[in-house]
Amino acid sequence: MKNSRILKLNDELTEKEEQIVNKILSEYDIKPVKISKARSAYKIQTSNSYICLKRMRHGKEKPRNGSILVDNLYSVGFNNTPQYIKTIHGALFVKYHGWFFYATEWIDGEECSLSDFNEAINCIKLLAHFHNCAKKIDTKNLRIRNNLKNWSKIFKDGINDLEKYKRIMSQKKIRNQFDELYEKNMDIFYNRCQLALAYLNNSQYYRLSREAVNHKTICHDSFYYQNIIKKGGQYYIIDLDSIIIDLQITDLGKLIRRLMFKKEYNWDFSKAKLLIEAYCSINKLSKNELEVMLALIIYPHKFWKLGRKRYIKHKNWSESKYMHKLKKLIDYDEKQQTFIEEYVKYIDIYNA
Repeated sequence: MKNSRILKLNDELTEKEEQIVNKILSEYDIKPVKISKARSAYKIQTSNSYICLKRMRHGKEKPRNGSILVDNLYSVGFNNTPQYIKTIHGALFVKYHGWFFYATEWIDGEECSLSDFNEAINCIKLLAHFHNCAKKIDTKNLRIRNNLKNWSKIFKDGINDLEKYKRIMSQKKIRNQFDELYEKNMDIFYNRCQLALAYLNNSQYYRLSREAVNHKTICHDSFYYQNIIKKGGQYYIIDLDSIIIDLQITDLGKLIRRLMFKKEYNWDFSKAKLLIEAYCSINKLSKNELEVMLALIIYPHKFWKLGRKRYIKHKNWSESKYMHKLKKLIDYDEKQQTFIEEYVKYIDIYNA
């Protein structure tokens, strides 16, 4: 199908790996016909179904949380996520040599292409439906991380990091083209960090956060193409390992921010507006939520992250790759400024 992503499978497993997978599957009484690798998981074909087997080093609570969440979502009518499979002993995971394995249904479809705007609209509606149903369930039994009240600190830490990068550059005896260009544009992005922080602090963020704490509001926290599967005209969310307690607009805001950097979106607010309205057609946002989301979208995460890779982690990229990524961010600056202005006008006339 045009613009869809067919998940690439790697059929080659080492003999030892195959032995381990078969041993784990014996705990589920699953007899595989074929085993394939797909990203960080295994696709298990049986005589009558497909199963996903995931492996992780830490987080035995993740399959427990995922299973509880899925069961609760199904009870309120959200059937768009795979169910978890228990072992023959009723456990949700198998521990093997320090690793944790768990199994779910495999949604045998295609990864969505968010470059296709119509596809993105459908995915946004799926996210809104997920959020809407998640608000209806009892989350008291979930043991998940609370990410609330952190955004102000994250923004301030990013500002401090930019200052640290500047000190590192000032101490360099030999500066290259990347150093010169990064420092030349640092004030622009530093000021945008400050602007995002100001929008956040002047919004109802802390009140909304308190309400979200009381209700233990669920976010997926990794809602992107690789975790959205289309099968037979239906859309499914997979991989609930990263679920957290946070404002649900963080899922939407992070997705819109990522999409705006695609050439098909190009920080065009008219497209962001349609995405927001698609979400609101399922799960209405308040004006206060839109204000908070603006801060999350415009915070220059990519500029900060690129500097971190260069000056803190010393990622071994070629100079041309570093320069390409930096120039791309700089090229978007004017469009981002226009985006902010149009977003603010939209908030002013928005009717919740």
